[in-house]
Amino acid sequence: MIRFRPVAGLIRKVYSGTIPDLSMLARDQWDAAPGGVTHVPPAIHLPGQLDRIRGTEFASLTDVLAVFRGGFDVEHPPTRAYRIMDVDLVDGVLFGSGAQRHLRPRSLRVPVYRPPREAMSAAVYESWNGNRWFGVWLHEDCLTYRLAEASGLPVVATIPKSEWWHRPAYEARLAIAPRFVGDMHFDELVLFDDLSNNLGKAERARDLRSRLVGPGREPSLPGVYLMRGTGGDPRVLANERAIAERFAQELGFEILDPSNSTLDEIAAACGRARVVAGVEGSHLVHGIMMMPEAAILLVIQPPERVCSILKSLTDRQAQKFAFVVAESGTDSFTANWEDIRRTYDMAVSAQ
Repeated sequence: MIRFRPVAGLIRKVYSGTIPDLSMLARDQWDAAPGGVTHVPPAIHLPGQLDRIRGTEFASLTDVLAVFRGGFDVEHPPTRAYRIMDVDLVDGVLFGSGAQRHLRPRSLRVPVYRPPREAMSAAVYESWNGNRWFGVWLHEDCLTYRLAEASGLPVVATIPKSEWWHRPAYEARLAIAPRFVGDMHFDELVLFDDLSNNLGKAERARDLRSRLVGPGREPSLPGVYLMRGTGGDPRVLANERAIAERFAQELGFEILDPSNSTLDEIAAACGRARVVAGVEGSHLVHGIMMMPEAAILLVIQPPERVCSILKSLTDRQAQKFAFVVAESGTDSFTANWEDIRRTYDMAVSAQ
């Protein structure tokens, strides 16, 4: 028997402009975590910093400026769970009748496929963005896992990238133990819409921190500077080493390179830091998910790709967000220490 679900999705895209998400086929759905209203506080920054922004990433300039300026409330919808019947997982894509959800890029593009021989019922918690960026896996997929384990057998279809060597240690510490599956037929599959930074998700983030650093650890370290280095997407702070050394010499920070540190070393430092600083990027998520409530994230933003996602996380977790926009260059840029130091002083005085 041959199934034509890939080509059927392409036909729907031609006529309607999009392929429906698999959640549209849900036999039943329910609230898996409560919504709620939260306040968006202003980011801490020096006058004129917003005028330095020359480009944004993942959101429009208007939306990024709104999040940085803050001063408004957001009503977060609840997290939704969906139960779908008769789903095929083939080459990283979940296929239903007339709907799909992609978990990762496909290795082959074929219009038809043979149904997988093995069948089961399960819950999927992985996401396309979580398979693309380590930070998203940590601050999103690891939280959704807690819902998946309560809704059925958690499965994951993508082998971690080789450079994500921290992932096994995180999974062990967080008791994340999914079954890895290849092509598979699901008689029944549970999926989640868990993008909302609602109250339930904030509670799961507190649980994650407790599992990583232990309950009740208070800030006892002035700060940690997490080195960005040259890994990941191009985002090179040309004077990063000099900036990190100023943090250490003048403010008593520890300097930590996550790519060369164990999870125990990262947790020991970030779990008790009053401030976590570094260039914008996924590596800072180590700090966000471990630093205490009311701690400060101080971000050096590349001027061409300013991003507000990390602020959304600190807002979710009752932490403070401060930033400096660097100067010059596209993939390589420089930051002014005096701007950073004045921003640090502003943030600490507001703590």
